[in-house]
Amino acid sequence: MTLFTGVGAAMVTPFGADGSIDYAVLDEYIEHLISGGVSALVPFGTTGEPATISAEEYKQGIKFVVAHAKKRVPVIVGAGSNSTAIAYDRAVTAKQLGADGVLVVTPYYNKCTQRGITEHYKAVAKANIPIITYNVPSRTGVNILPATVKELAKIDGVIGIKEACGNIDQFQATAKVCAETGFDLYSGDDGITATAMLMGAKGVISVACSPAPKMMSKLCELCEQGKFTEAQGLQFKLGDLISALFCEVNPIPVKKAMQLLGINVGAPRLPLTELEPQHTELLKTAMRELELIK
Repeated sequence: MTLFTGVGAAMVTPFGADGSIDYAVLDEYIEHLISGGVSALVPFGTTGEPATISAEEYKQGIKFVVAHAKKRVPVIVGAGSNSTAIAYDRAVTAKQLGADGVLVVTPYYNKCTQRGITEHYKAVAKANIPIITYNVPSRTGVNILPATVKELAKIDGVIGIKEACGNIDQFQATAKVCAETGFDLYSGDDGITATAMLMGAKGVISVACSPAPKMMSKLCELCEQGKFTEAQGLQFKLGDLISALFCEVNPIPVKKAMQLLGINVGAPRLPLTELEPQHTELLKTAMRELELIK
C-alpha cells in the first residue's frame, strides 16, 4: 500500500510561552499545511523534536493532529527510538490513537549492524501499522544500505523508506531496489526532490513545505505530471530557501521561518536554541525572494 504521494509535511511542534505544546497554534498550523496542498501530516519526526517530548505530550499530540486532520490527509506519526521495545510501543500507541502509519528512524547511537536494522523493523512491524523506514545517517550514525532495503521490503507492514543518506549514488542504488521490489521511496532532502522523483520517488517528507506548502506541492505535482524541466526550474527557485532552512540544525531555522510567517510556533526546546541573528537575516532574505514575507 502507498500512504501518500507528493508532499508529507515534517511538522514542527509548537510550544507556548510556558513551554508546553500550544494547541491553538497547532490547529492554525495544520490548516496552513492542508490548505497549502500537502498530502500527509508527519508529526513527531525529527522536525517535531521528539527527543524532548514526554509520553503524555506524545499521546495528546497524536490525538489532536488526528482529530484536526479530519481524514483530509493521512497522519504518519514519528515513532522511532534507539530502543526497539520503545519504538514498538510508540507504533502501537500511534495505531490506537488513529494514525494511518508511522515513520520509524533507524536506531540511533547504538550503531547496530545491517542485520540489527532488519531485526529492529521486523519487531516494530508486529505493531501492525504501516511503517515507513527513515534513513538519516548524519543524525543516527547508522546507514541503511541498498541491500538491506531489499530485505526490509520483504517484511509485512514495512512499506517504504524516507531516504536522507546524503549520497546521490547510494540514493540511486536504493531507488533501483525500490523500483524492483515495489517499496515506496520518499526523499528526505528537500533539495533533491525533483531528482528523487525522476528516480521514482513517490514524493518528499519535507521541511520546506512548512513555510512554502504551495510551492513544494506544486513541485511534486509537476514531477508527477512528468514536467521535469518546469520542476527543475522551481527546484532551483527554492534553493536559497532550502539552504537557509538548514543553515543550523533542523528544526531551528524552520521554527523561525514559521514565526516570520506569523504562525507563532515558539522556540525549540533545549538543547536546541533559537536561530542566530545573522542566520535569521539570511532566512528573511530567502523568504522575501519567494514573496513569502514582505
